[in-house]
Amino acid sequence: MPPIAVIDFETTGVSPGQGARATEVAIVLLEKGQVVDRFQSLMKTGAWIPAFITQLTGITNAMVNAAPDAAGVMADAARFVGDAPMVAHNAAFDSKFWQAELALAGVAAPHPFACTVLLSRRLYPQAPSHKLGTLVDYHGLPRTGQAHRALADAEMAAALLARIQHDLRTQWRVAEPGHALLMALQRCAKPGIGKLLAQHGEIAPTALQAVPAA
Repeated sequence: MPPIAVIDFETTGVSPGQGARATEVAIVLLEKGQVVDRFQSLMKTGAWIPAFITQLTGITNAMVNAAPDAAGVMADAARFVGDAPMVAHNAAFDSKFWQAELALAGVAAPHPFACTVLLSRRLYPQAPSHKLGTLVDYHGLPRTGQAHRALADAEMAAALLARIQHDLRTQWRVAEPGHALLMALQRCAKPGIGKLLAQHGEIAPTALQAVPAA
């Protein structure tokens, strides 16, 4: 399978449409369940970081004022990703900042996004919640770095994605659970998950009964 780029942003707010800007970006390239490369940078946009964001992330206005300009960081990030498809935990959030920051840098953003929140809801409805930290603990995955920093969160999202792909291989016998299947799976209504995965694997009909109900 080709590599997948797992991304995480730290930002000044919840939406670029409301004027929020990115403060940090990190991208982890995952290939065959293994991390093969990493990209991380703070970025200077001129946007003010509210005190509660600094308290959450540890990123200060002084840190971003000393960072490279956002346009250059995003151009480098786009080159790093290339044409790899992308994944994020809560992709509705990160994809908006990816598109908005690249647009400001004058760079195209054609990359499709899959979302580990949506995938988790379909495959692990019994999980206590679908927050990244909760899922990392639920699956016994390693916690890396400082929570609410982009690289640590991207690393944990990549580990979760690797676990999802592993489970699709071992439990559903899907030989290559690539990005296209992930996209289809996150759009699939829960009653249709077994049928969808059966079309991509070698699942015995009785296994279709094993999809846990939400």
